[in-house]
Amino acid sequence: MRTARRSESLGSGTARRSEAGLSGKAAIAGIGATEFSKDSGRSELRLSSEAVRAALADAGLEPTDVDGLVTFTMDNNAEIAVARELGIGELRFFSRIGYGGGAAAATVQQAAMAVATGTADVVVAYRAFNERSGHRFGQVSSAAAQQVNTSGIDNSFTYPMGIATPAATVAMLARRYLHDYGATSEDFGRIAVIDRANAATNPNAWFHGKPITLADHQASRWIAEPLRLLDCCQESDGGVALVIVSAERARELPQPPAVVRAAAQGSGPDQYVMTSYYRDELAPLPEMNVVGRGLWRQAELSPSDVDVAVLYDHFTPYVLLQLEELGFCGRGEAKDFIAEGRLELDGSLPLNPHGGQLGEAYIHGMNGIAEGVRQLRGTAANQVAGAETVLVTAGTGVPTSGLVLTLS
Repeated sequence: MRTARRSESLGSGTARRSEAGLSGKAAIAGIGATEFSKDSGRSELRLSSEAVRAALADAGLEPTDVDGLVTFTMDNNAEIAVARELGIGELRFFSRIGYGGGAAAATVQQAAMAVATGTADVVVAYRAFNERSGHRFGQVSSAAAQQVNTSGIDNSFTYPMGIATPAATVAMLARRYLHDYGATSEDFGRIAVIDRANAATNPNAWFHGKPITLADHQASRWIAEPLRLLDCCQESDGGVALVIVSAERARELPQPPAVVRAAAQGSGPDQYVMTSYYRDELAPLPEMNVVGRGLWRQAELSPSDVDVAVLYDHFTPYVLLQLEELGFCGRGEAKDFIAEGRLELDGSLPLNPHGGQLGEAYIHGMNGIAEGVRQLRGTAANQVAGAETVLVTAGTGVPTSGLVLTLS
């Protein structure tokens, strides 16, 4: 049986009322995406435009219906450029979320708040990039430590030490996690095997038809010990877009709505971007614990109510840590939790049925939200029978976000 960790104080009554006011007020009514590739052969603006147009068509809406746009601070496609390309007229709301992949679920949160307050009626959240054929996030960028801002200052502490890529920053925490809790590289590998098995039966996944074994994982080369190649997510080209409207309006549109039952953001004490090495404990992810507490409180649900978990899997160790921080098991218990088959498609907590970022594509987590919607619609390539409640998380090791999506 899943054991939830003890929640901390719920905070002020005002906070509880504001969160309850958002729950169930908005829904994802449309999803759209380009193909996922390693060389799209077209501009990022075109990718974003294709994804947005596809999402609107899925929702049965026109570009002229849109009055709000939300994306990542890292997205290169300006809202006004996307609006011009698609023939979107006036915009009454636009917003950008920081911290890379940590922004994914927060784009839906921002859109839901805009819809719930009447600030906008139809908001599209989008993310598009050529992250494999263009700028590659996984490589060293000296500019990151030379920014004339606080991020540049933060990076200057680790870059001279050789900790200058996402894998290198995560490797430090992963090594400590192995030391503290007796986990092994094989435990990390089990996540990769599950994701690749699901991707193998998903026609839209880059690794369709290409499952791996635990032996394959263990034979893959080191990237930054204890991370192997198959512990690290892909670099992908592509775009994903989501249409968010009021729950009431969504019920009048063609697709079954994915109701935003809860949406939360979180940042922990002494937070850095993937290098929070100055905390009393190095291995936990307290920012995800903040998100989890917010989600369960808003949704009035617990981890045992989740039918499908779409967990951000840019690096396999962080899936184990998320299971612990979100209350599916206790601290250090994830290795045992996953070893019992719970994360398989026929298990009690199916993980990333689309293949995740390790298997389908790395679109900064937005493709995971789209998968959550498909699971509720009953149209997923690897459909989980009876899926009514889906948990989706965003990037970890950074200020992050999460969603609980339900049928009603």
